[in-house]
This record gives sequence, C-alpha cells and structure tokens, in this order.
Amino acid sequence: MIHVADLRVRFGQNEVVKGVSFSVPRGASFGLVGESGSGKSTILRAFSGLNPAWTGQMTLDGEKLRPKRDKSFFRRVQMVFQDPYGSLHPRQTVDRALSEPLLVHGIADAQPRILRALAEVALPQAVRFRYPHQLSGGQRQRVAIARALMAEPEVLLLDEPTSALDVSVQAEVLNLLADLQQARALTYVMVTHNLAVVTHLCGRVGVMQGGELVEELSAEDLRAGRTKHPHTADLRALTLNLEEPDL
Repeated sequence: MIHVADLRVRFGQNEVVKGVSFSVPRGASFGLVGESGSGKSTILRAFSGLNPAWTGQMTLDGEKLRPKRDKSFFRRVQMVFQDPYGSLHPRQTVDRALSEPLLVHGIADAQPRILRALAEVALPQAVRFRYPHQLSGGQRQRVAIARALMAEPEVLLLDEPTSALDVSVQAEVLNLLADLQQARALTYVMVTHNLAVVTHLCGRVGVMQGGELVEELSAEDLRAGRTKHPHTADLRALTLNLEEPDL
C-alpha cells in the first residue's frame, strides 16, 4: 500500500532525512520510533503532502506521489496529529469539524455520517454541538480521529496520537485505533517515541537516528530484545517501561 524509497528531505543545507526506505502492506501498521529530531515526523509530513521539499520515491497503492498532491489523495490519506486541542478549531463545534471534510470532498448524507462517526469512536451524541474546550483530552482526540475517518480514507498517518494524553486514556485510544483498523481494513503509519505504544499497535517498527533508518524489525523482536543496532537496544532500555499504557 505504501512504498518509500531513498527519501531525502532538506531544510536549507541541513539534510534531516537521509535516504530512508520502507514498505507497508495494505491493512498493516508500521511504526517509526526515535528521539526528537531524528526525522520521523518529517517523513510523515513528506508522505502526507504537508512538506513538498523531498527527493526519492514514494508510492500509494502503486501510484507515484508527486510533491503537489491532487484532491483524491487527501480523501485516501488522512492524518491524526499529536495535539488534539491544537488540531481542532477552538470556535468550531464538533459538528462543524466533522462536516468540513464532507463539504471539501463533496460527500452527501452529512447527518447519518456524523452520527455514525461519533458512534465509531465511542462518543455520545451529546458532544456533537460542543466546542473543543468543553471536551476532555481523550474526547478531543476521538473527535480528531472521527474527523480523519469522515472521508473514508484507506490510510491513516498517526503523529504521536497518544503522547498528549494521560496513560489510562492512551490505552483507550490505542484500542480504539486497533478496532477501527480491523473494521475498516485501514493501513497505519505511526510516529511515536513510546516503544510500548508502537509495539501494541504496529506489526513492524523502523528505528530512526540522525535522519537514518538504522533498523527495521518486528514488534515481537523489539519486545523480546532481539535487536541488532545498538541505538535500538538503547531506546528499548530507556523507554520500554516508561509511560507504558495499561493495555
């Protein structure tokens, strides 16, 4: 479903992504982990079309992606951001936030689609006409996920989707994402610094360091400590038991 080959991203003279390659089968989940500044979020933004300044090759379902994407791409690929409060307009109700993707893509039947989306992310209908500041952090992230699903995408790009949430709420959102993936046959690419989160949701994991993908391994091998690169072992030792959600 997703293929990235020799991806390079520069900001001025600084190359922040250095020849990264990976593939994600349809319906699978791939995680990118690494320290802040390792380039993992930059990869996600390049694939999403938010950053057009890249070289290399990226394909979606076999179709080559160009720096400028057409409207159909944004119906097939949606992104969920780290901060649900920052990604929702403070003066728009939940109803408006969920209606907007339908208006942009010319999709009819807004009322039943909004009600179905709220039910899918386990939110009561009572939140429909509330504003983001009237919701908890977990509820806001559920709204952000529902909004991403309104156009019925095939791929969700998840940029630290649980890091702004309490540990107990992290587990709820991760389990929700897992259920939605199974129900909708979604393909996920998730960026996170939390190894417990990535091994819960993703079958395979790529480890970033200094803009390079230094190791790719299965979640099972990462959990068991069967690592090859010393940076992967260091990340596992430092973070596996930190902020671990009660899964």
